[in-house]
Parts: sequence; C-alpha cells; structure tokens
Amino acid sequence: MDLEIYNMTEYDLNLLKDILIDEFDDFWTYDILKDELSNPNSEYFVAKLDNNIVGFAGIWKSVDDVHITDIVVKKITRRSGIGSSLLQKLIQTAISENFKSITLEVNENNLPAINLYSKYGFKKVGFRKKYYRNKDNAFIMTKEL
Repeated sequence: MDLEIYNMTEYDLNLLKDILIDEFDDFWTYDILKDELSNPNSEYFVAKLDNNIVGFAGIWKSVDDVHITDIVVKKITRRSGIGSSLLQKLIQTAISENFKSITLEVNENNLPAINLYSKYGFKKVGFRKKYYRNKDNAFIMTKEL
C-alpha cells in the first residue's frame, strides 16, 4: 500500500466536499473542517491512496497536550491500516512538537477504534456520558509521550 499522508489543504477539503457525508461519516462537515483549517491551534492531515483521499485526521494543540479531534477513514477502505497510519502521524507530530500527552474521546461501542488506540498505548482515563449526538457515551483515552 503506497499511502501518502500530508497536511490538509483547502484544495483537499474541496475534493472532500461532495463525498464527505456519504463516504466518511455525518459529523465532519465541510464548514466544520473549513473552520478547523483556519484555526492556528489545529492541524489536519489527509491520507491519499492512488491519488484519492481515503482518510483524514485532526488534532487540537493546547499547552502541553494534543487532543485528537478525529480519525476518519473512507467506509470502503476501513480495516486496511489507514487509521493506524493516520494515528502514527498524529503521534509523530505530537512528539516532534514536544507535547507531553495525547488525549481523545472514543465511542464506548466502537471496539475497533478502542482496540487501535490501546495497541498504540492509549489508556482509558475517563468517561463522558451522552457525549455523542446519538446519546452514546465516550471513553476518554490518553497516551503519555
């Protein structure tokens, strides 16, 4: 797999605009991502395979912690290592910028994601009730760097 991961640009966002909700998920809208790209405390990456965007991920940077906002993989390419590659990129970015930890929320029912984060050393440190729009709960997971 010849996967390319790089900083998301407005050009990439425009490529995603028409397929975002159908091929990825229903939370990360074009307008939300456009705002994120202009936020100096956020950084977003895209994953491209054969010149097609197959995933994206983002972080918010605060004092000494990086917060993962999302890791989203195109539905037809899930379970192929793209999410792992994006997570590795986020971890490398946090380490290279001398952050002390990485935190995220994950749906308590999303076992593949929980297993992925656990594999990379994230530990469950908290719980948020009714965190998601569908009222699902979330685990808070953190990795010390």
